[in-house]
Amino acid sequence: MRNYVGVRDRVSVVTPVYNGERHLHRLLRSILAQTWDHLEMILVDDGSQDRTVETAQEFQAQFQARGFSFQIVRAEHRNASAAINRGLPLVTGEFLIWPDSDDELEPDSIRRRVEFLRANPQYQCVRSLSRYRYEDGSTARPQEKKGCLEEENLFFPILLNRSFVCCGCYMLRLEAFFSIYPQRKIPEYDVGQNFQMLLPFMYRHPCPTIREELYTVYVRPNSHSHRVLTQQEDEKKYADFEALVDELAAVCPINNPTERMQIKRWKWSRRYELYRRYNRKRRARIALCWLFWHGGFIR
Repeated sequence: MRNYVGVRDRVSVVTPVYNGERHLHRLLRSILAQTWDHLEMILVDDGSQDRTVETAQEFQAQFQARGFSFQIVRAEHRNASAAINRGLPLVTGEFLIWPDSDDELEPDSIRRRVEFLRANPQYQCVRSLSRYRYEDGSTARPQEKKGCLEEENLFFPILLNRSFVCCGCYMLRLEAFFSIYPQRKIPEYDVGQNFQMLLPFMYRHPCPTIREELYTVYVRPNSHSHRVLTQQEDEKKYADFEALVDELAAVCPINNPTERMQIKRWKWSRRYELYRRYNRKRRARIALCWLFWHGGFIR
């Protein structure tokens, strides 16, 4: 594929949504309220069973009046990464963001990040901070660690859960993103679409942080992501993350033996916690012995 050249200043907003009828309006209104005038919105419906599509269609006239392109893509239900893949071939912008369908951007969120990248062409990406709220507007406890905000090499801080992956906080230059994924397709898994978007990018490019809360995450205790998993579901989720990270390590590519060992220690640390959770004592001992001989836990 030839080198990607996007429309200068345009920000492509790609959002997957599944059964978002009750909360999608919040995100769309926040997009319409942006102080940056060069946007395109690509909403990918992941086979919703409610009125998500009809809710989105009600906003089409408002997007047209605002001068924003608004595409609604309908797909069979699979997962968020597959939905993102339906949107990526359609983007035409210079920059990319992919906020969640139930969250909200501050009015200056996009403008502040574009202006930073305009003023700092040496960077291929930037992120902001976020705030957390419940549906009633009250403050919620942060769901992720901020980490060291001076740190710009974020591959391992993100992998090791020492820094946040909050998707609506990040902005990437699309030319750099499509140099990693020239087919405009990320690996598809039932887990971790933000790992696919971020880890190979963070391995190649430093990412500074704007110290402003430009994105609001709404915490819904009864949402799918907060559902209590069965043991079988939990074990599958752990195995899927390991397979995903192995594939992303190849995409990076990671060949440094020390870095590859860090990934192995990440795997065995997680396995030990999983085995302890379900009282699988023999496997927990095996994991503990492996970690003892290879440098200890990564937490």
